[in-house]
Amino acid sequence: MQTFDVIIVGGGMVGASLALALDNSGLQIALIDQQSLQPERLSHESPWEPRVSALTETSIQFFRQLNAWEAMVAQRVCPYNYMDVWDGEGTGSIQFDASSLTQDSLGYIVENKVIRNGLLQQLSDSGIHCFEQQPRLEYQLSGQGGSVTLVDGLTLQAPLLVAADGAESHLRRLSGIPGNQKDYKHHAIVTTVETELDHSNTARQVFLDTGPLAFLPLPDREGKHYCSIVWSLIPSAADRIEQLNDEGFCQELQRAFESRLGKVLCADQRLRFPLRQRHARQYHRQGVVLVGDAAHTIHPLAGQGVNLGLMDAMVLAEEITRAVHREDDWFAAHILDRYQRRRKAPNTSMMAAMSGFQNLFGSDDIGVRWLRNTGLKVTNRLPVLKSLLIQQANGLGR
Repeated sequence: MQTFDVIIVGGGMVGASLALALDNSGLQIALIDQQSLQPERLSHESPWEPRVSALTETSIQFFRQLNAWEAMVAQRVCPYNYMDVWDGEGTGSIQFDASSLTQDSLGYIVENKVIRNGLLQQLSDSGIHCFEQQPRLEYQLSGQGGSVTLVDGLTLQAPLLVAADGAESHLRRLSGIPGNQKDYKHHAIVTTVETELDHSNTARQVFLDTGPLAFLPLPDREGKHYCSIVWSLIPSAADRIEQLNDEGFCQELQRAFESRLGKVLCADQRLRFPLRQRHARQYHRQGVVLVGDAAHTIHPLAGQGVNLGLMDAMVLAEEITRAVHREDDWFAAHILDRYQRRRKAPNTSMMAAMSGFQNLFGSDDIGVRWLRNTGLKVTNRLPVLKSLLIQQANGLGR
């Protein structure tokens, strides 16, 4: 048996970020993941990953603190300086410009594998104890933390276990933390496409009667233009789209997007997954604490999911480190209560906002359609309100 102060189960973007944030806390940290925790060799020419994240300025600042951002930039990232959102069933639209915040960009579109790889590069130079390629784990919860037995029989023990193991978190279920779940009744199709026209570092999203469609800018390559798409569809529409061949898919995508970037020339492999809102009723119980998707999942229409998880990691690390510095028990309930208070309200608010957007743009009621078109037009003429909206989305108004 090996004893640690904190065991983090899950080495994805959130779990790896939390581990790095705790590296200088003076605690012994263990990080466990089913996959390899060794960084890959990624270059500007590596194949695209279909899943990307729209990182806010607050998330980027967090990565800078972890000394991981430069490693991501060295691989490939794409800033977006503008945002264009419109109602595909009406005439309302709204545009955002980074200059309104006196910033160089509104955020960055980064492939998930690039984010994780940048974090893993820092992990390899840290004091974190990494246990990789662990497809099966056995837990023993004691009410004050517990133990985790690895595939080779080695048992790790700590007074605090962190569940960073995703939306289907096994550790959350074992801890008995209850939660709420809502089916958005949408499926997301994600892929990378080549477009005829330059995206001009603009993130674009159109709201259709079948769900929102986003074109997110990626770096050009050899003079060719690329975007990551996230297409949220009702299941019947997703079934139809999924059955199209590549040519038919590109044509349908181009039509739905109103040819805003000219022709959609080709598409990579498509992935599809159902969209559900999940939210744990409490974020910790008897030595187990939740972060990221283990605590909450939301609709991807505003790209806030990973940013909320990263803020979980940042705040939890702050509370644990503060407790260590004042020689308090970092695993105690009152410490974890502080983390829960700081994160549950913002996460709940974002979930409510996403549900509101989905209901607003998913309604066929003519009065609701008039209201949303009028609202977009009016908001677009109010620079102060637009600036506040972007600051809130970027986490700058937290």
